[in-house]
Amino acid sequence: MRRPRGRERAISGNRQTSWAFADAYSSELVENAEGAALRWARDRAREAGLSSVSSATGAALRLLAATADAKAVAEIGTGTGVSGIYLLRGMRPDGVLTTVDIEPERQQFARQAFRGAGFAGNRARFIPGRALDVLPRLADGGYDLVFCDGDRMEYPDYLGESLRLLRTGGLVCFEGVFADGHTVDSGVQRSEVIRLREVLRTVRESAALAVSLLPVGDGLLCAVKQGR
Repeated sequence: MRRPRGRERAISGNRQTSWAFADAYSSELVENAEGAALRWARDRAREAGLSSVSSATGAALRLLAATADAKAVAEIGTGTGVSGIYLLRGMRPDGVLTTVDIEPERQQFARQAFRGAGFAGNRARFIPGRALDVLPRLADGGYDLVFCDGDRMEYPDYLGESLRLLRTGGLVCFEGVFADGHTVDSGVQRSEVIRLREVLRTVRESAALAVSLLPVGDGLLCAVKQGR
């Protein structure tokens, strides 16, 4: 029997256990292989009061970048370089990560983290500034993947810019769409959660996108730009 459209299955204990196992599995694989630089970047993020992508989210980003054979990736929200390391690990050896952040000081930490992870300086292009001021200056159709982890209030605007930046077959990913469970909570929510719901709805209803919502970390919304 089909459940009504828009209704979600209850989350059972078995499903929660399976998700926890999957998260731990990814964490062990990635952190054991690339621990030092990631730990250093995570420590800098904690000191700055920033949250970093989980190991499972990072593993998914690496997988997606590798699957797309990504040579050009745009990242909104450099932070201290945690997500950037995962993306660079999945990209082609000659790939370049263009990463945007409003705080140049954070980008200095990311530079150091990338160097510690073994990446040459020419593998990343750092652009300081507000994302919605920077993105219009980037090339149309010039990117294989766009990763959004900036201001949640601006996510709907990032979507429009990302679709312009992506080639056909390219991916856009939004981090943190679960908002610690608030996105699916029926109670009154803050403006940030309302904006996240707007992105989720827009992406799901677009005929030009193939979509998946991955239950890793705090939720990773992914969409492929199709050629129609």
